[in-house]
Amino acid sequence: MLDRRAFLLSGLALYAGSARGLLANEPALQNPKLPTSPFTLGITSGDPSPDGIVLWTRLAIDPLNGGGMPRQPIEVQWQIAADDRLTRIVKAGRVIASPEWGHSVHVEISGLEPHRWYWYQFRVGDELSAVGRTRTFPRVRSPVDRFRFAIVSCQQYEQGFYTAYQHLAEEDLDLVMHLGDYIYEDAGAENRVRKHVGSELMTVEDYRNRYAQYRTDPALQATHAAFPFIVVWDDHEVDNNYAGFYQEAGVPVEQFALRRAAAYKAFYEHMPLRRRSIPRGALLQLYRPFVYGNLASIFMLDTRQYRTDQPCGDNVKVACEGAHDPRATLLGATQEKWLMDGLHRSRSGWNLMAQQIPLAKLDRMPGPERGYSMDKWDGYEASRSRLLNFLGKRKPSNPVTLAGDVHNNWVNDLRMDVDNPKTPVVAAEFVGTSITSGGDGSDTSPLMKAMASENECVRFCNNQRGYVRFRLEPDELRADFRVVEYVTRPGSPVNTRASFVVESGQPGAKPA
Repeated sequence: MLDRRAFLLSGLALYAGSARGLLANEPALQNPKLPTSPFTLGITSGDPSPDGIVLWTRLAIDPLNGGGMPRQPIEVQWQIAADDRLTRIVKAGRVIASPEWGHSVHVEISGLEPHRWYWYQFRVGDELSAVGRTRTFPRVRSPVDRFRFAIVSCQQYEQGFYTAYQHLAEEDLDLVMHLGDYIYEDAGAENRVRKHVGSELMTVEDYRNRYAQYRTDPALQATHAAFPFIVVWDDHEVDNNYAGFYQEAGVPVEQFALRRAAAYKAFYEHMPLRRRSIPRGALLQLYRPFVYGNLASIFMLDTRQYRTDQPCGDNVKVACEGAHDPRATLLGATQEKWLMDGLHRSRSGWNLMAQQIPLAKLDRMPGPERGYSMDKWDGYEASRSRLLNFLGKRKPSNPVTLAGDVHNNWVNDLRMDVDNPKTPVVAAEFVGTSITSGGDGSDTSPLMKAMASENECVRFCNNQRGYVRFRLEPDELRADFRVVEYVTRPGSPVNTRASFVVESGQPGAKPA
């Protein structure tokens, strides 16, 4: 899968400064006098465990122009407390923000109590960050009666305001899962709601500035400060519809590998990821498992980094022979084995597979002709068949897939054989709409109506913006599709457009 030329030229020399700048005890400015607060990008936490969490920030006094920080390492103080006034400090320390990593900060804390809220804050010199709130997971296999979380994706900055995040920050949740397209890579365009800074992203500096622009949004900052996040990427964190080392416009592998390395480095710098995800050039370990007591196992999947090129010329096509190629893969052999081994070993009541793209087979051409998106699982029939057959034969407890990417809400039944409606349903799929991508949207569209009528697996679809809120209990998973009326101007209210439930032991979703 990984061409040797691509590996050698994947940016190891340029971008792999390795973990040295992030982890080493380098001389640092301990009390810098800064002209303004360096916490312009906010704070967040992520990758929770029963005894720990990752705390994140990035120092930037001039966020849209490379950060504007001194070229020296800077000492950052942090503390985490058992109360929101930060009077009962349970852990505190110092960490170095290195210029090699954009002065980003990743504090990997352990030794906390399981299944409880904590509050945290950073300090540089005389400047204090906002106070963030985070939560540890329950002990593995300990009894848990409820898990509340939301999925979000696709937040094109130019196409709308982050009103959905304003409402999400007020929800009663334990966790937010971001399923990709955190940024978009295109150059700034005129006549949009907001405008990207800069041209199409190519370098580390380009990607840093784009993440910084998104992170300055106050609604996004509020949500990040309210809940821990678990993140994965999709395509726009690098380039539209890229597949492994293949780029949509067909640039040479060696050239695209350098761009991918730059994008992966900036992604790590702006996400609350653990040290094991530090990129090595154009390689970054992102698929990973989480366990929430005895209630849920969560498998965060990466369908971009290891996939083969899209068949049939990409986009929506009548499926060609390549869509059935047994050698084609979305996950790569190693990740696919990891997922199936994890599902087989899981002792959780529910098994959540969180990834980027819809798994259901969806004919997207109204009328008798059948057309499928080659960038989705529809372009990789053998990969999908292996997974659905595994779910049908091995029967892990209550499998559910979560996805984003398509800027619509969907509820789909996943059958063991996607082409045979007489085969059993093996899992439910919930696809969340975008935060802004696609603009205001509407309740439905002619294409969606046709897809709903022509695809037996569809139980619900909707074309508004928003997020999906979940409440998981031992006997039931409930999904509430929370939508806003508009995003091209601020102030939209939020409402629950539809609710669905999956009952334990009964694959498939039904209206609540």
